[in-house]
Amino acid sequence: MEIPQIQIHDAKKKLDCNECVFVDIRDPGSYRDAHIHGAIHLHDGNVQEFLGNTDKETPVVVYCYHGNSSLGATAFLLENGFKDVASMSGGFEAWRQVYEHEPG
Repeated sequence: MEIPQIQIHDAKKKLDCNECVFVDIRDPGSYRDAHIHGAIHLHDGNVQEFLGNTDKETPVVVYCYHGNSSLGATAFLLENGFKDVASMSGGFEAWRQVYEHEPG
């Protein structure tokens, strides 16, 4: 299965239009330090709740540090019934060089 990816500029357009949910899969400390505005911190402790409470039709953008771990998380969400999921190429490190983010 080819994992869908989205470039940061396209992800930013979706964020600006409130068209999707952003999911941050980095460690808790990194999320606390800085994250994309409105992103949900997804981890082992809340993943089942997220799967159960999120509309599977909702577009989701997954990001990690550099766009590697998010590929696996994207595949996981697709396997669990989400219809529109993409991994953000370059991850948060690419995003933070171009766009604003929320400090912790």
